[in-house]
Amino acid sequence: MHTSLVTGGAGFIGSHLCEFLMEKGERVIAVDNLGSGSRDNLEGLLKKDGFSFMEHDVREPLRINEKLDFIYNLASRASPADFDGYPVEIMMTNSLGAYNVINLALENKARFLMASTSESYGDPDVSPQPESYWGHVNPVGPRSCYDESKRFAEALTMTFMRHNGLDGRIVRIFNTYGPRMRLDDGRVVPNFITQALSGKPITVYGDGSQTRSFCYVSDMVRGIYAMMQANTAGMVVNLGNPEEMTVLELANTIKKMTGSSSKIVFKPLPENDPLQRRPDISKARALLGWESEVGLEGGLRDTIAWFSGDISARAVRKGKVL
Repeated sequence: MHTSLVTGGAGFIGSHLCEFLMEKGERVIAVDNLGSGSRDNLEGLLKKDGFSFMEHDVREPLRINEKLDFIYNLASRASPADFDGYPVEIMMTNSLGAYNVINLALENKARFLMASTSESYGDPDVSPQPESYWGHVNPVGPRSCYDESKRFAEALTMTFMRHNGLDGRIVRIFNTYGPRMRLDDGRVVPNFITQALSGKPITVYGDGSQTRSFCYVSDMVRGIYAMMQANTAGMVVNLGNPEEMTVLELANTIKKMTGSSSKIVFKPLPENDPLQRRPDISKARALLGWESEVGLEGGLRDTIAWFSGDISARAVRKGKVL
């Protein structure tokens, strides 16, 4: 039985990855400081044999008293809503934290996967974005705490590969959505769903013509696993859905699917918010035989159902009448 460690394991994507690995018959150790993750995300795993959870901040060195075969580094706040409130934490998690997790991989001679982001491309001049594109990032802007620290983590991974024998690989994750996203996540899917379900105005920044490409979380987890299992040492691969749509189209889709009476309102576009985001997944198709499979309507239906249940549960806990 292989043993996998997942940092950020109580987070949105991390918790789904832990479930996937358990289903594959692996021993799984989830590590999370619960800054943006939640024990609730691991509720179905905590009592299962072969799974354990460690509350730990990767900015501190990590000691595991068993042999590790695979290490997935997903530790980091990723919500734009956190960029203003936790910029130093984000930067140090993706620098010192990545350094600590890489050293753990070296100690164990484990395969290492660095979860990077489409934010590495910034506000791109090229579409779709291939892995060879170096990006268009403002290094001193309000999003730089995340953009640049992820770019540093990529460089750190490659440097340890070239000079220290790390068996590493990098995935650049494009917009992913699904159950277990935070209600206050700040990204468009949870924002629009929570606003629509509560009857509040659906907030579109700019004129809504900016584009995103949305990948359902189960597809993303399949891609991450495939990247770790394949002979991809030293490679960088985009994972995402290349089907592009405007933010306004998404708002109208969610409004229709929820049957909401919410009005769509427009607010100024935040500084350095990318105007276009679409992955070139040619490498993922060729190397991994991977592409997204879950359609937007089906993925949104499951996500809306989860958010509806989570909102209701929170209301009950607060003693509100539903």
